[in-house]
Amino acid sequence: MALEACILLKTVPLQTDDVLKKVRSLHGVHKVFVAYGRYDVVAWVRAEAYPEIRKLTGEINSIQGVRSTETLVEA
Repeated sequence: MALEACILLKTVPLQTDDVLKKVRSLHGVHKVFVAYGRYDVVAWVRAEAYPEIRKLTGEINSIQGVRSTETLVEA
């Protein structure tokens, strides 16, 4: 059974579009869009297990222009 998670991203001003494109290209990301408010980008991901979600979150955090993330895994 696959897990789904919502990853909320804060980005560096003026780098949101670049971050969006890079996150969209990652394996496991099935939806990503710009948000307005506390977070700048929202990514929906699917993975087989928690370690894969942790790995994907790490990949997203390493993208230039990402300031921070918050990951919400479905229960």
